[in-house]
Amino acid sequence: MNIKQAKDDIENTVRLYLKKDEFGEYRIPVVRQRPIFLLGAPGIGKTAVMEQIAQELQIALVSYSMTHHTRQSALGLPFISHREYQGMKYDVSEYTMSEIIASIYEVMEKSGIREGILFLDEINCVSETLAPSMLQFLQYKVFGRHKVPEGWVIVTAGNPPEYNKSVREFDVVTLDRLKVLDVEADYRVWKDYAWRRGLHAAILNFLELKKEYFYKIETTVNGRSYVTARGWEDLSEILYLYEEEGMKADEGLVGQYIRNERVVKEFTAYYDLFNKYKKEYQTEEILAGTAGAQTAERARLAAFDERLSLLGMLIDKVLTEIREDMETGDYLVELFKNLKAIGTAVKMEKAPSVREMLENQINGRKKQMESARMAGSLSEREKRCGRRILRFMEGEQKNLLLTGKTEGGEAFVLLKNAFDSETADFRVRAARTKKRLENLFTFVENAFVEGNEMLILVTELTVNNDSARFIGQFGCPSYERHNSELMLSERGGDLQKEIEGLHLDGLL
Repeated sequence: MNIKQAKDDIENTVRLYLKKDEFGEYRIPVVRQRPIFLLGAPGIGKTAVMEQIAQELQIALVSYSMTHHTRQSALGLPFISHREYQGMKYDVSEYTMSEIIASIYEVMEKSGIREGILFLDEINCVSETLAPSMLQFLQYKVFGRHKVPEGWVIVTAGNPPEYNKSVREFDVVTLDRLKVLDVEADYRVWKDYAWRRGLHAAILNFLELKKEYFYKIETTVNGRSYVTARGWEDLSEILYLYEEEGMKADEGLVGQYIRNERVVKEFTAYYDLFNKYKKEYQTEEILAGTAGAQTAERARLAAFDERLSLLGMLIDKVLTEIREDMETGDYLVELFKNLKAIGTAVKMEKAPSVREMLENQINGRKKQMESARMAGSLSEREKRCGRRILRFMEGEQKNLLLTGKTEGGEAFVLLKNAFDSETADFRVRAARTKKRLENLFTFVENAFVEGNEMLILVTELTVNNDSARFIGQFGCPSYERHNSELMLSERGGDLQKEIEGLHLDGLL
């Protein structure tokens, strides 16, 4: 299976393991909750998947790499305990709490979340002294003398032996206590993740042309060479920073992340071409609708690789703007809930001042974000949204103090005006993005009359969650027309229509 199928399977399993009966008991007894064993090549996103599952299920996540643990750190340190049995005193060996078990309790205490996932990576690479204890752990969820708390599902991961010399193959007795998922690298699945993460367009365009280079591990006369999903993602991060600083990325840099000589040479050459096309085609003019006819003509006569690279650059630019717009829309919807609560309270007798209510909202938001962060279930997108809400409320709290209007309807009107201003700005930006999307369709219609470029464009907009939401919210006649012509199924439905109802009028 691919990593997306594995994610769905794990998420469903965790949900079922945590399902309780009418008496609050787990429907599947803990002893029958087989730990999940995710077996797959390195760098395909196993850890990232666990973070996504915890975020979506709103449960905690504790992660450990077992290669970093000795028997003492995993099981705890021995100490002497004094006991008395039948009138006789004895010295008994006991163990301190395992670092791993202690981490679970610490997360529960700090986050307030009682259920979660204990994710143990590289579990089939444990040290020789720890290996015998793993069977007991996998069967009874015990490290030393201390159990994994109820409500915590165990998910493990490891690499097949051909990828790691340290791998100890599990025997049948051990495997019979695991729920085993074999995972393979799949570019199409990873591409969706890469779009959401905002990976560099040069990497995505290159892999569209060279899908066989997405994941590649082989043995050569010079030793092992490898290309992994993790390598591409890390390369993307450094490329963005190099570009910001005006530094030139060469084969030496690429080779630090992509450990295959041929792939390094081909990607570096493509990256240089990508930057050349970016300058020569003036993508901003295309999206602004001001590019001349000669630009479309050049694109029409270009080779396939050049056409695809240009289209990829344009799609990436529009999708980035759409993602930013949808994040702003999500932020406004969430902020509206906070301000609506304040507006409702203002009408009540003996209501706190608006400044005090803002302070309470700020403290509540910070506590919520810290709890999710401690639990490992706070996504980057949620973090950005929370920070924007805090920035708005803290800024308006200061404005109220400056104006001297901190209570009642007058203070709330100031909040409302500030919110309405941000909502109006959002609608202006969304209208601009919609126009640029239409301009992109116009260019593709003129430049690629008989090619497959229109199919690629419509497909990318259809499968991308943010663009599907954006089109569902604001519309795009060109997309609707071509989507109908190409008979692609629609997705998204009624998406984020709350934006249209974001008005604080009527609360006073």
